[in-house]
Amino acid sequence: MKTSFHSSYFQFSKSQRSGLFLFLSLVFVFQALYFWMDVATSKQSNSNKTDQWLSTTVSTDSSVVNLKKRKFELRPFNPNFISDFKGYQLGMSVAEIDRLLAFRKTNQYVNSAQEFQAVTKISDSLLRRIAPYFKFPDWVSKRRPATSKFFISEKRAVKEPIDINEATAEDLKKIYGIGDGLSERILKERKKFGGFVSMEQLKDVWGLSPEVIESLNEGFKVKTVPTFKLININTATIKDLMQLPYFKYPMAKNIITYRSMNGEFKSFEDLTKISGFPVDRIKIIALYLEF
Repeated sequence: MKTSFHSSYFQFSKSQRSGLFLFLSLVFVFQALYFWMDVATSKQSNSNKTDQWLSTTVSTDSSVVNLKKRKFELRPFNPNFISDFKGYQLGMSVAEIDRLLAFRKTNQYVNSAQEFQAVTKISDSLLRRIAPYFKFPDWVSKRRPATSKFFISEKRAVKEPIDINEATAEDLKKIYGIGDGLSERILKERKKFGGFVSMEQLKDVWGLSPEVIESLNEGFKVKTVPTFKLININTATIKDLMQLPYFKYPMAKNIITYRSMNGEFKSFEDLTKISGFPVDRIKIIALYLEF
């Protein structure tokens, strides 16, 4: 009974078999159409992405070209302050830039295109291209000839040194290397002491190079010593000692403390035993003290 049931269940007539074949054929056709449409859609999407990428690339390349064009739009600049990036823009090699930076670390400056080439070792062709854009300070352009050891007056050569305690800012600015800033500092230092007692005091003016100080010693000297009251080192109070610019409160206190513990000072050599005493200025300080 069971066998008869299964046999009849799985047997199909001719029309049923034809219908089943047609159904499977349609399924296959629809599956093929779906696959083809999916592939076509994927290709179109990839094509759009490719076009978008190419568009971005063209835009980026255009920006790079514009940057390269801007790189050569030079404007006047001081070659002493070339940075790594600026040097790269100018076409300098890493070694050439490093030579300039190492030179500047020594607190020196190049003052001409020839000096710039001597320091950096750049080629003649590169120097010819960038040198027209070099811009140096006015005082460099108006500096005195290198062969002259001292300044030249507009009317005549200066032979007799000027009294440093009578010198004006204009007198000082005739020295090569001294401008408005340094001349003002020199006059301010002179005012602080009521006048210089020695040309050595110019070494305390910040910014004066040894070469400028040498020129100052050639063109100026102390002719009139300022009048001031000497400070008695054995009786002076902290307030008295602080009248001398070389003695700030800590040093004045150290002097009084040393004196109270060791008795009166007998000579200037005793002062050198005080902790922190400015020994390098003792010859100048001695001119303001008495025992």
